[in-house]
Amino acid sequence: MINFIVMKKMMSRILLGVILLTSAACTKIDNYEGPNASFEGRLIDVVTGENFQTGTGNIQVRLLQVSWSATPAPQEIPSKVDGTFKDTKLFAGTYKAIPIGGAFWPVLDTAEVKIGKGSKHDFELTPYLVINNFTHVLDSTTLKLNFDIDAPIGAGLPTIIEIQPYVNTTKMVGPGASIFDYSDARKLVVNKEWINMTAADKSIELTIPELAAGRTFYVRVGVRVNDSFKSSNLSQIIEVKVP
Repeated sequence: MINFIVMKKMMSRILLGVILLTSAACTKIDNYEGPNASFEGRLIDVVTGENFQTGTGNIQVRLLQVSWSATPAPQEIPSKVDGTFKDTKLFAGTYKAIPIGGAFWPVLDTAEVKIGKGSKHDFELTPYLVINNFTHVLDSTTLKLNFDIDAPIGAGLPTIIEIQPYVNTTKMVGPGASIFDYSDARKLVVNKEWINMTAADKSIELTIPELAAGRTFYVRVGVRVNDSFKSSNLSQIIEVKVP
């Protein structure tokens, strides 16, 4: 009986040892470094020389890591509302980079950039349309917005679909970030080619009535064009305090 118990304990220990050895053999050590490179920069409006007026994620900087693969899967860095972009979790290497998705003439040449720690690169973009002379007047709770639109390049400009204000209670304001009753409900449908628009068509007034009293709003205007992204050229953001 004693021998049986001893043998049983020995077999249990042998089985435990086999299991531990098998587990150790199946464990592989990952020698690859994590994504510790970064890439940031500005999206520059070639007309104004300032950061391109955009919304969060409206423009994407597309990356292809050509040092890793001949057919790499694309990665995209979304724009910030201030016209900058940044990603701090990239693998170091050589990439092809190109901005896409916004209301600007397509960028035809990709930039080749070597991305490591603290890498920077700016992109110059030519907007479809520029919003000039943007002014506002608040009369009690009614806000009037006036501005002109101009085209740096008129030939081949996509059809202008609509013009509208964007109103929000935070500085995150623009397409996809606005209060419907003050924004989409106040849009002006255009559906015209640039060459067919008169001077009056290019001088715009938008009225937003019945803003909530005692609130602070952040406001901008946009002109949407019929490109493949249905994107909008946007004005700067203004702050409006309603008494």
